[in-house]
Amino acid sequence: MHIVVAMRQLADLVEELEVDGQGTDIDRDFVKFVSNEWDEAALEEALTIKDESGAAITVVALDEPDVDQTLYAALAKGADRAVKLTGNDPFSWIRTRERAQRLASFIAQETFDLVLTGVQAADDLDGQLAGVLGSLLDVPHAAVVVGVESTGSSLRIAQELGGGLVGVSELQLPSVLGIQAARQAPRYASITRIRQAMQTQKIEEQEVTLDTPVTQVKVRRLYPPEKQGSATMFNGSAKDVAAEIVAILRSKGLVQA
Repeated sequence: MHIVVAMRQLADLVEELEVDGQGTDIDRDFVKFVSNEWDEAALEEALTIKDESGAAITVVALDEPDVDQTLYAALAKGADRAVKLTGNDPFSWIRTRERAQRLASFIAQETFDLVLTGVQAADDLDGQLAGVLGSLLDVPHAAVVVGVESTGSSLRIAQELGGGLVGVSELQLPSVLGIQAARQAPRYASITRIRQAMQTQKIEEQEVTLDTPVTQVKVRRLYPPEKQGSATMFNGSAKDVAAEIVAILRSKGLVQA
């Protein structure tokens, strides 16, 4: 079995994010970029399948800030091959449909059995990458997947449904899955192993050119969250602080008597 795992970079949400001068994107000049956590779950699911069946894993990502670190980390964890797709602007936001089209142009040239990607990302707006990829590759697809079991020419998958329910179904290969959670927490790759991967393995590069414009959502304007109210700090004993809190609650009509 050949598994292709599509990964991506996004701004670290721990960082202080600011809107850029045009008001249509975050300011990417001073932001740290990290691997998408749902893509890490997709990679872990692929590695688990490899542990069970000896599958081969190709990790692919677009050219984005710090993506080499993510690809080398994937190799250190057990991926067999890493490919970086160039031709896009590394420092601009890439919308879901353009991302899917660039990935599909590469994956369509591969002999693949399964494509795994994260079910969503913090900045992709719609969480539709798996579905769009499946459509472009003309293969079955499913999203919000929390369990994968290979049965030979097909997969038995578990999907998270509303109300805490889980649905189980069968999907023919080849197919595309959007992974919500892997069967176990993503494994850790030490700095030593990543450096070893840098010395012994390489990242392939392949340029991707889109012949036709991609129809997609256009961001007209971003705004930072509005500040609402402020914090009040209390000093004094516990009794004094409690009395002040009660007084505030009463003044707002939230408690009586």
